[in-house]
Amino acid sequence: MNETWKITVAAPRPIIQSALLAHEEALEWDFDIVLSGSEITEDHPEDWHLEAWLPRKPSRADKKAIAALFGNHDPDLVVEKLPDQDWVTLSQQGVEPIRAGRFHVRTPNFPPLDEPGVVDFLIPASQAFGTGQHETTAGCLAMLDGMKREGVVVRNLADIGTGTGLLAFAGMTLWPHALATASDIDAVCADVVADNAAMNRVALGAGPNALTMAIADGMDDPLLQARAPYDLLIANILAGPLVELAADFAKAVIPGGSILLAGLLAAQELQVRRAYSRAGMRLAARMTNGDWSILWLRKRAMAKPRATRAHKLPVWARQW
Repeated sequence: MNETWKITVAAPRPIIQSALLAHEEALEWDFDIVLSGSEITEDHPEDWHLEAWLPRKPSRADKKAIAALFGNHDPDLVVEKLPDQDWVTLSQQGVEPIRAGRFHVRTPNFPPLDEPGVVDFLIPASQAFGTGQHETTAGCLAMLDGMKREGVVVRNLADIGTGTGLLAFAGMTLWPHALATASDIDAVCADVVADNAAMNRVALGAGPNALTMAIADGMDDPLLQARAPYDLLIANILAGPLVELAADFAKAVIPGGSILLAGLLAAQELQVRRAYSRAGMRLAARMTNGDWSILWLRKRAMAKPRATRAHKLPVWARQW
């Protein structure tokens, strides 16, 4: 197993969030360096830390790149070599189950939730993002549940940046006759999704109520293009790629179709919404979960719409 190193910086929440935003704008970032930011303890929500994981001992250039994210602040970088183990899997072990809408997501450490109407997903700790515990994934589950209750009809869906496959599984549960496609840029996700599909009795294949998996960067893939246009496109990734892919995502959705976006901080929401408005999308609903925004957008119809009263967000979608 390759060695893993971690660099940690502790600072107040606004400073860490500013560093994460700077990372989004870093055009020449080394993507071997994986970043995350979060509160250190629940009882001190303003005390955050930034953690950077590297598959090698950090070089002087690595440390300089991370320090540069903090601008005029002089961060104290704590460098440590981690034990030879899968730190992503380890970090997810023993996490509490979450409930989002009708969905209950758990690891094998916990039993299913025995309640009527609850959809239980078993998602073990893995090398892929998207176990449901992160605010963005949980928010997407809640938003999908709300979209179903609003009467959204989906015959063809795509989950871009699927990670564990969880959001694709949820969409297939809500719309069981839909074609379903999942993709991720990380090749490790193909096996992760296949394993999770087997554990959750999700069929793999090309027909209705079966999931087709692709390894792809954005929408630049023959399978994704051939299966378009979609009624629903889900993308829980990062704000930067969401902005860059706005035109491609909008093009891949039918008029009146939906795009569900997550992975963006509330501070990044306006930038993302502007990009999708320019691409012909309008806001249907939004949620906030912690510091994160979850957006439901709908593609404007081809015909010129009649004058109507201002669009009002559903009550359930204003805050989660």
